[in-house]
Amino acid sequence: MGSSASFDQYADLPHLTNHADSRMGSRRISREDVSAVMSYGRSCHVRGAVVYAMGRHEAVYCREHGLRLDRLEGLQVVCATDSGTVITVYRNSDFRSLRRRGTRWVPAS
Repeated sequence: MGSSASFDQYADLPHLTNHADSRMGSRRISREDVSAVMSYGRSCHVRGAVVYAMGRHEAVYCREHGLRLDRLEGLQVVCATDSGTVITVYRNSDFRSLRRRGTRWVPAS
Protein backbone atom coordinates (compact mmCIF):
# COMPACT_ATOMS: atom_id res chain seq x y z
CA MET A 1 0.00 0.00 0.00
CA GLY A 2 1.06 3.59 -0.57
CA SER A 3 1.78 6.07 2.16
CA SER A 4 -1.15 8.08 3.44
CA ALA A 5 -1.04 11.79 2.70
CA SER A 6 -1.95 14.27 5.39
CA PHE A 7 -4.86 16.62 4.84
CA ASP A 8 -2.55 19.64 5.27
CA GLN A 9 -0.73 18.66 2.08
CA TYR A 10 -3.81 19.63 0.03
CA ALA A 11 -4.72 22.81 1.94
CA ASP A 12 -3.35 25.15 -0.74
CA LEU A 13 -4.75 23.26 -3.74
CA PRO A 14 -7.63 24.88 -5.65
CA HIS A 15 -11.29 23.96 -5.15
CA LEU A 16 -12.69 21.81 -7.99
CA THR A 17 -16.16 21.39 -9.44
CA ASN A 18 -17.44 17.84 -9.92
CA HIS A 19 -16.97 18.30 -13.67
CA ALA A 20 -13.31 19.33 -13.27
CA ASP A 21 -12.65 16.42 -10.91
CA SER A 22 -14.19 13.99 -13.41
CA ARG A 23 -12.21 15.42 -16.35
CA MET A 24 -8.96 15.34 -14.38
CA GLY A 25 -9.53 11.69 -13.54
CA SER A 26 -10.23 10.69 -17.11
CA ARG A 27 -7.26 12.70 -18.43
CA ARG A 28 -4.81 11.60 -15.71
CA ILE A 29 -4.18 15.13 -14.46
CA SER A 30 -3.39 15.50 -10.75
CA ARG A 31 -4.32 18.30 -8.36
CA GLU A 32 -0.61 19.09 -8.08
CA ASP A 33 -0.45 19.54 -11.87
CA VAL A 34 -3.36 21.99 -11.73
CA SER A 35 -1.75 23.89 -8.87
CA ALA A 36 1.57 24.11 -10.77
CA VAL A 37 -0.13 25.48 -13.90
CA MET A 38 -1.99 28.04 -11.81
CA SER A 39 1.28 29.08 -10.13
CA TYR A 40 3.69 29.11 -13.09
CA GLY A 41 1.53 29.33 -16.21
CA ARG A 42 0.21 32.38 -18.02
CA SER A 43 -3.24 33.67 -17.14
CA CYS A 44 -5.77 35.27 -19.42
CA HIS A 45 -9.35 36.48 -18.94
CA VAL A 46 -11.44 34.86 -21.66
CA ARG A 47 -15.23 34.78 -22.01
CA GLY A 48 -15.93 35.47 -18.32
CA ALA A 49 -13.39 33.00 -16.95
CA VAL A 50 -9.70 32.98 -16.08
CA VAL A 51 -7.66 30.50 -18.11
CA TYR A 52 -4.24 29.41 -16.83
CA ALA A 53 -2.05 27.76 -19.46
CA MET A 54 1.39 26.19 -19.44
CA GLY A 55 3.02 26.87 -22.77
CA ARG A 56 6.45 26.33 -24.24
CA HIS A 57 7.77 29.68 -22.98
CA GLU A 58 6.63 28.99 -19.43
CA ALA A 59 8.10 25.46 -19.50
CA VAL A 60 11.48 26.80 -20.69
CA TYR A 61 11.42 29.53 -18.01
CA CYS A 62 10.66 26.95 -15.30
CA ARG A 63 13.39 24.62 -16.59
CA GLU A 64 15.92 27.47 -16.44
CA HIS A 65 14.95 28.00 -12.79
CA GLY A 66 15.22 24.34 -11.78
CA LEU A 67 11.60 23.20 -12.16
CA ARG A 68 10.83 20.26 -14.44
CA LEU A 69 7.33 21.05 -15.71
CA ASP A 70 7.82 20.03 -19.36
CA ARG A 71 5.14 17.33 -19.07
CA LEU A 72 2.56 20.04 -18.27
CA GLU A 73 3.13 21.87 -21.56
CA GLY A 74 -0.23 22.42 -23.25
CA LEU A 75 -2.27 22.01 -20.05
CA GLN A 76 -5.02 24.61 -19.61
CA VAL A 77 -7.06 25.22 -16.44
CA VAL A 78 -10.34 27.17 -16.63
CA CYS A 79 -11.40 28.91 -13.39
CA ALA A 80 -14.37 31.01 -12.29
CA THR A 81 -13.43 34.68 -11.97
CA ASP A 82 -15.28 35.31 -8.73
CA SER A 83 -14.35 32.28 -6.62
CA GLY A 84 -11.27 30.85 -8.34
CA THR A 85 -12.96 27.45 -8.50
CA VAL A 86 -11.57 25.19 -11.22
CA ILE A 87 -14.32 24.57 -13.80
CA THR A 88 -12.48 22.26 -16.21
CA VAL A 89 -9.00 21.11 -17.21
CA TYR A 90 -7.79 20.02 -20.64
CA ARG A 91 -4.74 19.77 -22.89
CA ASN A 92 -4.53 22.03 -25.91
CA SER A 93 -1.34 23.35 -27.47
CA ASP A 94 -3.16 25.98 -29.53
CA PHE A 95 -3.05 29.21 -27.51
CA ARG A 96 -4.38 31.54 -30.24
CA SER A 97 -7.64 32.12 -28.37
CA LEU A 98 -5.69 33.19 -25.26
CA ARG A 99 -3.45 35.71 -27.01
CA ARG A 100 -4.03 39.41 -26.78
CA ARG A 101 -3.18 41.26 -29.92
CA GLY A 102 0.21 43.01 -29.84
CA THR A 103 1.47 41.58 -26.53
CA ARG A 104 4.10 39.00 -25.69
CA TRP A 105 4.62 36.79 -22.66
CA VAL A 106 7.08 38.17 -20.14
CA PRO A 107 8.05 36.10 -17.08
CA ALA A 108 7.06 37.49 -13.70
CA SER A 109 9.98 38.98 -11.77
